[in-house]
Amino acid sequence: MRIAIDTGGTFTDCVCLVDGQLHVKKLFSTPKDPSEAVLDGVRELGGSENLEVRHGTTVGTNTMLERTGARVAFVTTTGFEDTIAIGRQARERLYDWFAPIPQCFVPRELRFGLRERVGAKGEVLLSPMDEELEALADAVRASGADAVAISLLFSFAQPETERRVEAALNKLGIPISTSHRILPEFREYERASTTVVNAYLAPRMQSYLATLEERVSKRYKGGRVDVMQSSGGIIPARVGATEPVRTVLSGPAGGVVGACRVAQWAGFERIIGFDMGGTSTDVFLANAASGAERTSESVIAGAPIGVPMLDIHTAGAGGGSIARFDAGGMLHVGPESAGADPGPICFGRGERATVTDANFVLGRMDAESFLGGEVRLDGERTLRMMREQKGTAGTVEEFAAGILRVVETQMEKAIRVISVERGYDPRDFTLVAFGGGGPLHACSLARALRISRVLVPVMPGALSAIGILLADAVRDYSRTVMLPGEAIGNLGAAFGELEKQGAAEFAAEDLNGVAQRSVDLRYLRQGYELNVRYDPVKPILSIEEFHQLHQQRYGFADTARPTEIVNLRLRMIAASEPYEPQRQKIVPGDGRAACYAERNLYFEGGIRPTRFYTRGMLKPGDSIGGPAMVTEYTAATLVLPGCSAAVNGLGNLVMEIGEEACA
Repeated sequence: MRIAIDTGGTFTDCVCLVDGQLHVKKLFSTPKDPSEAVLDGVRELGGSENLEVRHGTTVGTNTMLERTGARVAFVTTTGFEDTIAIGRQARERLYDWFAPIPQCFVPRELRFGLRERVGAKGEVLLSPMDEELEALADAVRASGADAVAISLLFSFAQPETERRVEAALNKLGIPISTSHRILPEFREYERASTTVVNAYLAPRMQSYLATLEERVSKRYKGGRVDVMQSSGGIIPARVGATEPVRTVLSGPAGGVVGACRVAQWAGFERIIGFDMGGTSTDVFLANAASGAERTSESVIAGAPIGVPMLDIHTAGAGGGSIARFDAGGMLHVGPESAGADPGPICFGRGERATVTDANFVLGRMDAESFLGGEVRLDGERTLRMMREQKGTAGTVEEFAAGILRVVETQMEKAIRVISVERGYDPRDFTLVAFGGGGPLHACSLARALRISRVLVPVMPGALSAIGILLADAVRDYSRTVMLPGEAIGNLGAAFGELEKQGAAEFAAEDLNGVAQRSVDLRYLRQGYELNVRYDPVKPILSIEEFHQLHQQRYGFADTARPTEIVNLRLRMIAASEPYEPQRQKIVPGDGRAACYAERNLYFEGGIRPTRFYTRGMLKPGDSIGGPAMVTEYTAATLVLPGCSAAVNGLGNLVMEIGEEACA
């Protein structure tokens, strides 16, 4: 039995597949111990022997954001101890002279230099003596460090010295992260930063995953735990524990996989994913068949991370985002969130107005059917406390509408970052809205961005967990080679070594992997590179694709200019069990049988009578016009005036944003 669990800021989503049918359970997250909600979800879904729990975890992300990780000792080549703090000259806000410098994860007293040197081509120029390694071990022990990050200069070309340092420090009995294993690539700052983040997360992630797997295996004979990676693939918990840097975007990656699968089944090729959860909103651009682009240049909590991740842009705007007025009376929403504890006001414990409360006040959440009636929403308390906090806003409804305008503007800006600012026209894409709050705001965002079609999947509030359930097992490998472009046809041996490593690791897990090869190319003497596919039969195609991609990305290409091969990348994939939902016959209808109420809701144009529909009773072929609310267990969908929604053969809602809504 396989159960996928996505831990979010407010809810923990649990999904399993039984006899071709998806079953879902939503529980409140347990921030103090996320494993409690995980185990409760497994129990609710009827976990059995030989259970496989697939987990999308926020432990790594939260540890970085909250700065609650390990005390890390950083070991590097003498003279380079402070590179981890100096970083690059680029600033996030170029013209803000008062922008704070990102706090380094390693304080000055925990940076240790070692007399050693490896040349750029891998030749050992200076090797440390055994006595120096002993002294280093004593110094690290005396520092009180909880973990060690080792990143020596040019260790990606020759890791022998790093191995010696690791062996000398093993006797300390604390987690050790080495750059030649975590990220064997050039650029010493990014490699060191990635290794430090891995060490920073290691003790907490090792403890969390080990405890979770122990509790799962104890309750369910033969049970095991796997973890979702930021790159969109599954790895065993033991790998996630030793390489936790690969899991910092674990949950959002599941949403990308789920959205791409749903869009592909529905026949939509180019999509913009819009995942609004309790704490944040994640957006991405993707081709449904090939998935979202991956990047090796992510920055999380001010720290560069060089391991492959899906290219996801996050905004601090979620259902739990708190509304407040500044000293000048300006309304702000987020990034501070009420989370699961205390949560929004309407859940009964929170005391500060949130986006969820605004939707509730405007009637966009059904108090009777929320989470299948398992959670009762407190309307009287919400109105009273929203009235107390509305400031200069005229009415509670105007205050709530203002909160939604602010948060929707933030989400629109996030989508523009991954589309317009990269040369893509949002009108050429289908907006896939999911997460607990995504379908409520999808029509408004589509209207603002002039997107004509919105897809709301089945079980939208649990799509990230569904993506984790359906994801393939994946491992990524890389190596810096620095070769002239003319050597593009001579990479077989180097790729062969990476493939041999991947095949051995997959064999240890009884998996058969298929290798996908790619290369990072750049023009000679350029500072940055582009990743393109590598075909061993026709390797020259990589050079041609590089020129085309350079033209698309930067507006020019020079086919006569020499190129350089920087990194080799290998992605080993073991496909998960195939699954595709059953298509049903489409019979045109008006959904009247699913309508259970008509209520007056507040919109920008005033009060409008709005029909409420039960999504589970809508049939393929049913079409409804806005304004309308479609309620279900995991989420609610708002169909604005001028828009319409139809149920396709897979049970998805396909909303058309008409001319009136786009005016």
